[in-house]
Amino acid sequence: MSAALPRVLLTNAIHPEAHARLALSADIAVAPDANADTLRSAARGCAVVMVRSQLPDDIFDAAPTLIGAVRHGAGVDMIPIEAATARGVLVANVPGVNANAVAEHVLRSMLSLARQTQQVSAVLREQGWVAARAAAESGVELRGRTLGVVGFGHVGQAVARLAHLGLGMRVLAHTRSPLRENAHATAATLDELMAQSDVVVLACPLTPQTRGLVGGAQLARMRRGSWLVNVARGPVVDEAALLDALQRGHLAGAALDVFDTQPLRADHPFWQMPQVLVTPHAAGVTDDSMRAMGLGAVEAVEYLLRGECPPTCVNRQALPAFTARTQAQHI
Repeated sequence: MSAALPRVLLTNAIHPEAHARLALSADIAVAPDANADTLRSAARGCAVVMVRSQLPDDIFDAAPTLIGAVRHGAGVDMIPIEAATARGVLVANVPGVNANAVAEHVLRSMLSLARQTQQVSAVLREQGWVAARAAAESGVELRGRTLGVVGFGHVGQAVARLAHLGLGMRVLAHTRSPLRENAHATAATLDELMAQSDVVVLACPLTPQTRGLVGGAQLARMRRGSWLVNVARGPVVDEAALLDALQRGHLAGAALDVFDTQPLRADHPFWQMPQVLVTPHAAGVTDDSMRAMGLGAVEAVEYLLRGECPPTCVNRQALPAFTARTQAQHI
């Protein structure tokens, strides 16, 4: 009799091609919902969890059989990494795979804000053709304007490349790492970037250092009539301060894909603001990117199920404990 396949929990469904590949090496369970209690229960007896929803902080206590957690994407803030490391659980991600999808979303958002597409469409529906054409005259072009990118990883670099080469924008970048040659951007401090940019794009990971990075003081430094695009994480920007800057007209608009609390509550003022583009944390979501992220995540799971460290592991300090656990379990 052949040995039973190790069990892998998916917090959410993945691309059909990725699911089919994973089924060759694992018994797959898909969580019925993303509630903390559901995930704790569903993870019991599993070897690996593939993460597309927030894991509860005590997931590795609730499911001590877990040896790995793989993020279906780049940001690992959905996984309690310190708890994983303490348990000898390796955490891996799929960095950069959806960077182009996010960058295209950012360009679409900037163009919509600059041309006031949402407002013009509303005028067209409510007041007619002539009024809408008149409203369109307040739109502007992005060529020659300055884009500030906060965070210059895969996404930030892709945004800079498309904006500079495709739209002819000057690009400033705020990042901890030196800029490589041909980065299509100039390094700047956060204060310099906020003061000089016509559009600011937040594309940094959520860490203790970036939580609340853009607050009231930073927003006040932005040019009156400028725009903010957030494809990072909601808590990177002070949401109350952003709302105030928009309501006062200091900022001309914003494109927000992420929020402090998700989904965005139905009575949030952002819904009623025509200068705010709201999307459901979907900047990196296309059929192409979901396939690529799914297959990349499955590859990381396959490493873990063989008792090996995935190349994209983010907590290699847990490797000795992981190795001891997998050897003891004959994985």
